[in-house]
Amino acid sequence: MLSSINMKAKKSFGQHFLVNEHVAEKIANSLLKTEGIRNVLEIGPGKGVLTKYLSKHDTNLKVVEADQDMVAFLTRNNVLNPDQIIFLDFLKLNLSKVFNGEQFYLIGNYPYNISSQILFKMINSKELVPEMVGMFQKEVADRVVSPPGSKTYGVISVLVQAYYEGKTIIDVAPGSFSPPPKVNSSVIRLKRKENFELPCDDRLFRTVVKTSFNSRRKMLRNTLKPLVQDPSILEDPFFTQRPEQLGVAEFVEITNKLKNQIIPE
Repeated sequence: MLSSINMKAKKSFGQHFLVNEHVAEKIANSLLKTEGIRNVLEIGPGKGVLTKYLSKHDTNLKVVEADQDMVAFLTRNNVLNPDQIIFLDFLKLNLSKVFNGEQFYLIGNYPYNISSQILFKMINSKELVPEMVGMFQKEVADRVVSPPGSKTYGVISVLVQAYYEGKTIIDVAPGSFSPPPKVNSSVIRLKRKENFELPCDDRLFRTVVKTSFNSRRKMLRNTLKPLVQDPSILEDPFFTQRPEQLGVAEFVEITNKLKNQIIPE
């Protein structure tokens, strides 16, 4: 259709084009949506297989795309109006300016090479994003929604679940993409908690979580020792636990126990 444009997937953008129409429609229909919010931002629309289903909904849709060839394809094929397309790397996008400070839903078949970074960026703008639906490498998706005690539970599990409730929507085989990835994929939905403000210092909470999982099978008294000024505080039996056993509430409790003990950077 567009001989002047190279429509092959590019490894540099982590592109695997979704070609399964059923899956695309299911993803588009998976947003639960909150009354009064119409804004939707799709990340990496590619050729627009998901976009065309999103466009059928009563939404104020915008997309962010870093590949100039894909931007040209979307506009020349009238998939979107030019004013709906943001030609930029999502990780460099100022989310507060996309919809003039209004809340919006995040959705997409995310590039697997930056999927974790997308999640962390969403968390940093959690006041703007009440809900997210996205395609991830299955291994990443499983880590995001896994409960304490599971083998896949880790840093990203705790940090996402601190603010969002997660659910797997559908598993997707490699054959649903072109070119097929070498891994299985999953679509998950994250819905922001009604009370998403933690009763502790957010920055310290993240430091505690990341430090705790440096050695997931070691007791907290060992992994957290480099953080505190007075190691004797770690003699409390509470710190004999291992991070893989603890939920968000326990990490909040740890953060508050250590808030006056952290060594200044």
